[in-house]
Amino acid sequence: MRVRPVRAAGLDARDLTIAYDGTDVVHGADLVLPRGQVTALIGPNGSGKSTLLRAIARLHPARNGRVLVADDADDAVDAFALSRSEFARRITLLAQSRPTPAGLSVRDVVGFGRQPYRRRFRGTDPDGPRAIAHALTVTGITEFADRGLESLSGGQLQRVWMACCLAQDTDVLLLDEPTTYLDLRYQVEILDLIRDLADVHGVTVGVVLHDLDQAAAVADRTVLLSEGRVIAAGTPSQVYDSERLTETYGIRIEVDTSTGTPRTRAVGTHHLRSERTPTPS
Repeated sequence: MRVRPVRAAGLDARDLTIAYDGTDVVHGADLVLPRGQVTALIGPNGSGKSTLLRAIARLHPARNGRVLVADDADDAVDAFALSRSEFARRITLLAQSRPTPAGLSVRDVVGFGRQPYRRRFRGTDPDGPRAIAHALTVTGITEFADRGLESLSGGQLQRVWMACCLAQDTDVLLLDEPTTYLDLRYQVEILDLIRDLADVHGVTVGVVLHDLDQAAAVADRTVLLSEGRVIAAGTPSQVYDSERLTETYGIRIEVDTSTGTPRTRAVGTHHLRSERTPTPS
């Protein structure tokens, strides 16, 4: 069902309420992912970042709200009303944990992303080879496309899974903590790739990140969540306020904006205690 023009928004989630075991854990959250930009979701553990992405990706039902996504005519369609294959052609999620299938090559795994385009009985996908080759090239893994997954490092494997998402040929890519468990080199490479996906290839990216400085460096917009609610949304410079971050994380966080991109420094909880509890005389 077409709703209204999307224009600058690649994805527009409104008033999402999400529950686990009958208890609301995300409360009326709005999340706009501008087309061709990187939006980073930040906040403490348990703030609802991953849950929000999973609900948008239809991996966990939302109790209330709707998600609008652009179609080929630049109108908005209700993502929750789409068929499974139609949805998979518009939005894909790279979750935190994935099984590593044994005995498969990199090319085989990247090819999994073409499933939404294969006909049920004939299994044909005329555009598949081009999409797979493009995904391998963009993620920089063409040189080991025929290697087995078990021979790859953690950073290489993460690129394989991102290539699988790209082969799915969606406009919206959701990433749940893609740099977790990677060493610093691979973290930087993944963040550079995320930036290139938006800048060069026009992909709309929503990414959950724990490192505040990484989020500020890679994102056009940041969305700060706490206890299942959106506390602030805007550019990193707009969202990164020392008082706001300190209250949200429960630890004194200083923000330096002298270089243009906000940089944070955690000072410690003892500073909070000294501010809230006067020292007896």
